[in-house]
Amino acid sequence: MKATVMATFFGVFLTCTYTAKEATKKTKKAKLYVPQIDCDVKAGKIINPEFIAKCPPGCQDVKYRVYGTDIYASFSSVCSAAIHSGVIDNTGGKILVQKVAGHSAYRGSFSNGVRSLSLPRWRESFLVSEGKPRKGVTYPSTLEYSSSKSTAVKSEPKKTEQDLKGMKSTDTTNTAEKASDQGDTVRREYQTTPVLSPATQMATTTPTPTTTTTDPSTTVPLPSTTPAATRTTAAPAKTRPGLHRVRDMGSSSVHPAYASVVAAAARQVHAAQGRGQNTAFRGTSTSASIRNILLHNTGAQRQEPVATFQRAASSPVHLAMEIDSWKPGLSLFDTGFSSKEELNPKALESISQGNQNCKVDLSFLMDGSWSIGKRRFQLQKRFLGNVAQALGIGSAGPLMGIVQYGDDPSTEFNLKSYTNSKDLKNAIEKIQQKGGLSNVGKALSFVNKNFFLDANGNRGGAPNVVVVIVDGWPTDRVEEASRLARESGINIFFVTVEAAAQGEKQNVIEPNFVDKAVCRTSGFYSINVPSWFSLHKVVQPLVKRVCDTDRLACSKTCLNAADIGFVIDGSSSVGTGNFRTVLQFVANISKEFEISDTDTRIGAVQYTYEQRLEFSFDKYSTKQDVLNAIKRISYWSGGTSTGAAISYASEQLFSKSKPNKRKIMILITDGRSYDDVSLPAMAAHQNGVIAYSIGVAWAAPDELEAIASDPAKEHSFFVDEFDNLYRYVNQLIQNICTEFNSQPRN
Repeated sequence: MKATVMATFFGVFLTCTYTAKEATKKTKKAKLYVPQIDCDVKAGKIINPEFIAKCPPGCQDVKYRVYGTDIYASFSSVCSAAIHSGVIDNTGGKILVQKVAGHSAYRGSFSNGVRSLSLPRWRESFLVSEGKPRKGVTYPSTLEYSSSKSTAVKSEPKKTEQDLKGMKSTDTTNTAEKASDQGDTVRREYQTTPVLSPATQMATTTPTPTTTTTDPSTTVPLPSTTPAATRTTAAPAKTRPGLHRVRDMGSSSVHPAYASVVAAAARQVHAAQGRGQNTAFRGTSTSASIRNILLHNTGAQRQEPVATFQRAASSPVHLAMEIDSWKPGLSLFDTGFSSKEELNPKALESISQGNQNCKVDLSFLMDGSWSIGKRRFQLQKRFLGNVAQALGIGSAGPLMGIVQYGDDPSTEFNLKSYTNSKDLKNAIEKIQQKGGLSNVGKALSFVNKNFFLDANGNRGGAPNVVVVIVDGWPTDRVEEASRLARESGINIFFVTVEAAAQGEKQNVIEPNFVDKAVCRTSGFYSINVPSWFSLHKVVQPLVKRVCDTDRLACSKTCLNAADIGFVIDGSSSVGTGNFRTVLQFVANISKEFEISDTDTRIGAVQYTYEQRLEFSFDKYSTKQDVLNAIKRISYWSGGTSTGAAISYASEQLFSKSKPNKRKIMILITDGRSYDDVSLPAMAAHQNGVIAYSIGVAWAAPDELEAIASDPAKEHSFFVDEFDNLYRYVNQLIQNICTEFNSQPRN
């Protein structure tokens, strides 16, 4: 009987199992179809915010340009970027692409046989990872490409080829707004709050969790996994290697009343909570509140997170969080206390207007290494306090923050922490020495990525200045980090104290590190002080230099330091429809620059047999006004006298260019000129005009080369039809930036 029951039960079990398997097979999802893309496809031309695609073999070629490392500018070749990042090799394969916000700097590097290039700024970025679908994300089986009429990313339905060719004019204003929206779509700041044991809570800080998003329907999904990121600041003292001198190190002692203050602070917080007061910091726990009270009351070392995160998985998505979303920790006065809840009864002074003749945003890199010793560290703090006093800190004048570096950099306070010299000077006195090595290169990279942000008080209209104070010499290389900082518009000064003696120079890792780092090698940006005890003598000379905004040459970048004059062929062979396409091309180039009366300025000339000044450099001082003016240009029609047009532009546009601006002429024509172009072009070159020529259809290649500056292959372009002009927007801007960044720095 039992055997019969068992056999029956086993049979039913097998039947159910088989039925379940069959049901699973029936409900199994259809296999994802992966669209294939070509090697030359750029991320910016694909509208989809996240997609999986298959790259063909052979994309490891120099003709497929890549800009950035790990996070790439959107006009990079998608497949070549995937090879550079190591996701695939030259045989091709599936990749996952995620669009993210634009960046202020992209670092070039050589990786996996692909050389990527650096770029100061771009409006949109993307990440590449292994081509596996993420849970909960639906991927398109076909990719949607943006229209050939504009570089802006559009979300309109696909148009037929006939529709695209019929679109000879688009609204420049809307195009600019769409490009801006796309750049702002993905902007997230990730929470990185680990679970701490009681033993480490007092010695560890984490970034404050904040989130800013735009329209949820357009936001790219990002992983919900919280990256592990902690840094214990109370690390054991590291001994400096033999290549650096070790001075009076002294010993670091714990505050004698530490335990009693912990208890008192805890009682204070819990009592306040019992009264229903909201005493906690934004995004922090009670223990975090106690920690901040301790730091204020005891004078214990205030440490902040650094840019180098430790994470479980080194994914590109996590890297994007590091670079794009990181913000230094809060200072005491950014913590969310109301005026009644602040534990320090002494109120801050009122906001000062400051020295309005010195409107700069300053970051001092303070040497906290062990080689400096305790006594000299105090001299350095006194020097910084005197500088703060001499500058005249204020909301309408200079603002100053401090980053201390050793093994790793950390922000002591940012630009908006203090708005008068007295409070700033008092805060400097409370800074505790970090110790460690003198990693100046790492500190410069940190400042470039994390310090000059709007959230940290960066004002945009004020020049960004970094002053590096270094004892002896750095223990890492500074050249690459400095170059990227300069290309981002940061003016770097060096104050070197007790430089290497003749017998010590063999220990310097990077000879001539000052000249490799500073904005210009003329001597204006570097001060050498023979002894820490004479550092006070350079307070006034340094203040005078950083306040001389006319000489802060590195505030200028390729996007904000030019007078760009467009010379547009309006001859009969162009036609009304194609002329509108040319104007869209002009608008797409213009909108990538920072336009104002003190930044890049735009002018335009139209020509046939005759010439007409459409608008001069000083006519419009905002980007929107310039784009509207381009849209209003009316088609002229007539013959083609390109040589006369170049001469006219030289006289009517570039002769009125500002002395500190790069004069750039961009000429667009569709045919051979009725007059000579070589002599007018040569005269323009001799007057400092950098000429780019773009030929369409019947344009003569020999004339394009004669018009273009040397080397002609980097300054002249040819397209077979007007609808393909858009392809050269990114290339033209990149060439302008490459040429700008290759200028000598003497």
